Amino acid sequence: MTPVLALVALLFWGQLRTGGNPGGVLEHEESSESLVAIREAPDFAGFDLVSGQPVNAESLRGSVVMVDFWSSWCAACRVEAATLAQVYREYEGAPVEFVGIAVWDRPTDALDHIEDYDVTYLNILDERGTAAVSYGVRGVPEKFFIDTEGRIVRKLIGPISADELRGVIDGLLAAS
Repeated sequence: MTPVLALVALLFWGQLRTGGNPGGVLEHEESSESLVAIREAPDFAGFDLVSGQPVNAESLRGSVVMVDFWSSWCAACRVEAATLAQVYREYEGAPVEFVGIAVWDRPTDALDHIEDYDVTYLNILDERGTAAVSYGVRGVPEKFFIDTEGRIVRKLIGPISADELRGVIDGLLAAS
């Protein structure tokens, strides 16, 4: 019985120490750009956490798409959440889509985050990190920008400002 109690205590201590962050996943606290080889965007699929409607990469082709990998336990993700939601609303009617992919998160925590920050764009859950691995995500938040032809053309790491986000979107719209 003592080994079982010791294991439970160790797991509890580990959970407290990581703040819910599974396995010490990297949390990006500063903004930067990562060079990417322009390539076909990997597919992702799931159901929107709010509406339950199916979401996949192929259905968004023809639009400029920002795919944001985030987690509710990530402080940097919370810092930028309201900014992403506001900029998304500014592009209503334009061929622009945002997709949030809540990675390594719990459904109820992800839904609370979406509600707390008034996020109205599509969000799916990637509990096991399958989509994150296919995109090469190394931490959260990370944003991938997909052009109208379905290719990843930019990657931004960490929380970004509204002006920086608008600049990337406007550049991609002008290029399409």
